[in-house]
Amino acid sequence: MNRPLFISLDGPKGTGKTTLLEAVTKVLRADNKTVIRLCEKKSDPHRAETMALVNQLVRNPSRALEWEVCERLADSRAWISRHVLPKQPPGSIVLIDRWYPSDAAFRRTIPFAEILRLNIDRNVRVPDLHVGVVTTPDVSWARAAARRRGLGSTVIHQLAEQVACTQAFEQAITDNGWVLCRNEGTVEDATTQVVAAIRHLE
Repeated sequence: MNRPLFISLDGPKGTGKTTLLEAVTKVLRADNKTVIRLCEKKSDPHRAETMALVNQLVRNPSRALEWEVCERLADSRAWISRHVLPKQPPGSIVLIDRWYPSDAAFRRTIPFAEILRLNIDRNVRVPDLHVGVVTTPDVSWARAAARRRGLGSTVIHQLAEQVACTQAFEQAITDNGWVLCRNEGTVEDATTQVVAAIRHLE
């Protein structure tokens, strides 16, 4: 590769994305790959303003405000696409936990297809490999609830919302041809699947 390979893992809360990313990183680095882990929270200089708007939406939900949040999130990813991704070493593998789908699936009133089009129109980079990590909603809900920080969501507060989020992700995976990773078995099994998909691109 003469440019960085950009890979995103997306999915509902509690599906094990972060654990899976850590395991994939370990396997790839053991194979002498240069792996860069990006974090949107640390990469976007306008993150604080965006999250203030998200908190405003939580207090006063409206479709207009929700669309404004989606625009801010798209602009955040566009900024990372222009200013962060091009600076990564040639031949490296760049991994990120959540790109545009995650926040989109958590939105309440705006269809995901509209938000995906918004991201594309604003020149958000399309990942070279997009992995949708899912489990059954009861599994991801139990995992998220068991974490020390809890569910940690400003949008999802009930299992029914987790069910809807999971369904949205599975539909997006099908509609957009992303790689589906069902992370209900061992993390080793899921890691093997993701690493194989990465190696197929090299």
